[in-house]
Amino acid sequence: MKVEATSINPIDWKIQNGVLRPFLPRKFPFIPLSDVAGEVVEVGPGVKNYKAGDKIVSTLGVAGGGLAEYAVAKESLTVPRPREVSAADGACLGVAACAALHSLTVTGGLKLEKTEPRTNVLVTAASGGVGHYAVQLAKLGNTHVTATCGARNIDFVKSLGADEVLDYKTPEGAALKSPSGQKYDIVVNCTTGIPWSTFEPNLSPTGKVIDITPGGGTFWNYALQKLTFSKKLVIPLLVVPNAQEIGCLVKLVKEGKLKTVIDSRYPLSQAEAAWAKSIEGHATGKVVVEP
Repeated sequence: MKVEATSINPIDWKIQNGVLRPFLPRKFPFIPLSDVAGEVVEVGPGVKNYKAGDKIVSTLGVAGGGLAEYAVAKESLTVPRPREVSAADGACLGVAACAALHSLTVTGGLKLEKTEPRTNVLVTAASGGVGHYAVQLAKLGNTHVTATCGARNIDFVKSLGADEVLDYKTPEGAALKSPSGQKYDIVVNCTTGIPWSTFEPNLSPTGKVIDITPGGGTFWNYALQKLTFSKKLVIPLLVVPNAQEIGCLVKLVKEGKLKTVIDSRYPLSQAEAAWAKSIEGHATGKVVVEP
């Protein structure tokens, strides 16, 4: 495929930093990035659903290869891209939007329907790549959404649909306390450094904290909670994007129910600057590279 857009996720530069050694990278030279959108230029003999000229959205998985003019995508991890969805929008959906969708609907059990009983949701770091999708997706259901972010992004997160927004640097924000006194049924935790002792008193009796960047403490607490039959849980999210979820997300973008917010765009010749922007950790939405 000819790559028209690709996006950077934190896991990409964490792989560069060696977080998955010795498993990844499998070999060098290694071309990073997995979320892409573009146009089919050639198909293999076993491909049945696509032909040259088709516009597509795909995730390349752990093999990477997206930071290039051309990439090889698997048919099983590819979906058609309608005209209403730009290449940049489509290229942001793989890891980030799938993590948000999976956290809420699969791990959290939320149904994206207004007819369901109300669910109280907290999204931390709600102005980031996963967070800004999580707020929008949660609001498709019958939810009350509390969100945290930096002071400069409060209005932005409100515009995504959040019912109440906390500045994470204030005492109330650091404590994750809902201004209206809500207890959270689902927490999509998109940041690091918040201990279980901060989450626990803010949860409903069966509340779940879904940690999208789990560390050792998350796995330890999860194991301990399972052993003690705790109804309040912290759950490490280990999700691999798939075509079914990407297709669902593309459909939502097409219908105007979900939007991708792009912090910045870079040409392939400035990929190093895009990389640095993502590592900086203060992007509002997604960082996109357009070959």
